[in-house]
Amino acid sequence: MVSAVVGANWGDEGKGKITDMLGEESDIIVRFQGGSNAGHTIVNDYGKFALHILPSGVFYDHTTSIIGNGVALNIPDLFDEIKGIVDRGVPMPKIKVSDRAQIVMPYHILFDQYEEERLAGKSFGSTKSGIAPFYSDKYGKTGIQVSELFDEDALREKVQGICEQKNVLLEHLYHKPVLDVEELMATLKEYRKMVEPYVCDVSAYLFEARQQGKNILLEGQLGSLKDPDHGIYPMVTSSSTLAGYGAVGAGVPPYEIKRIVTVVKAYSSAVGAGEFVSEIFGEEADELRRRGGDGGEYGATTGRPRRMGWFDAVASRYGCRVQGATEVALTVLDVLGYLDELPICVGYEIDGTITKDFPTTSQLKKAKPVYEVLPGWKTDIRGITEYDKLPENCRKYIEFIEKELGVPVKMISNGPGRHEIIHR
Repeated sequence: MVSAVVGANWGDEGKGKITDMLGEESDIIVRFQGGSNAGHTIVNDYGKFALHILPSGVFYDHTTSIIGNGVALNIPDLFDEIKGIVDRGVPMPKIKVSDRAQIVMPYHILFDQYEEERLAGKSFGSTKSGIAPFYSDKYGKTGIQVSELFDEDALREKVQGICEQKNVLLEHLYHKPVLDVEELMATLKEYRKMVEPYVCDVSAYLFEARQQGKNILLEGQLGSLKDPDHGIYPMVTSSSTLAGYGAVGAGVPPYEIKRIVTVVKAYSSAVGAGEFVSEIFGEEADELRRRGGDGGEYGATTGRPRRMGWFDAVASRYGCRVQGATEVALTVLDVLGYLDELPICVGYEIDGTITKDFPTTSQLKKAKPVYEVLPGWKTDIRGITEYDKLPENCRKYIEFIEKELGVPVKMISNGPGRHEIIHR
């Protein structure tokens, strides 16, 4: 059986914890898109970790962790991360890297920085991890696939072509040092040495695994609203964040993805620029940010303070719909116990008309939130393991959200630990 764990919102929903938890009953966990531009925070028996490129299931002995073909593979990052967890007592994970994955090059990271500098105040709020330049090259067919590391002559010819093209931009647009063919070839040789033991035809491997009835878990990065097609374009990421892309980014048939666990946050947060209708500011936002997440709402990759907001039912319902959610995992509910009342954004007012549908970005810019306010529960719910034991106002909040989403809320996370979860 193939399942997917994906985000319904702007990312930062707590997918790492849910993947880590579902990893217990999985044989194989696949990262299928994105790169080391976003982090998944995980708290388990080994400690607290921020993973960026490794799948969140690497902490189990019985799982194989896969970097799918859809991932932006930063090879040094991958190996630093493996070393980082092994040095802290985690057993060496079993890892496979798709021979069709493409490589994030040092110049992708430089181009990302140069472009953000050039755009100055009009930038996209990039994490400067090289993601947009990487995917531009992939789709412009000038990217380097892992399999190409093993044919030196063809690789050299490709690198020469890359340098010709990039150096025009470096010299005339950015006024920065140019690329050198020999230097890049030396880097690629290093990369080949590092990755060679792990390279695998992942699609064939997953085909075999499915034949044997193995449980496969696809792990997405970010959330629906950061999808380049269905998100708040252009303030989006550069690869599809949807479960449907899991079929492409891992190499499995779409009809095999039977369970789509969509992670929804009990309030809203976002890192980076872009439309955010239920955003709150000032002391109200600071208080939620301080209490939020595990140790506060700050980006796992950048450390940037996240932008905060109340629960947005319009955006979350849309996020669940485009993911094809079969169930919802509602996270960080425990954070809200300090509030007297809880506003929920149930509609957008655009040019005097109220809509419950999530619009395109140009309309979104004009949207004002329409709130319904629910009473708070004013108590700490951490440690509660049964749904019926939750305070009544807390259950009412969950059930109101469930009704708005139109998808069953089957898991409720009430703390950062692996087992701080209520199953319904």
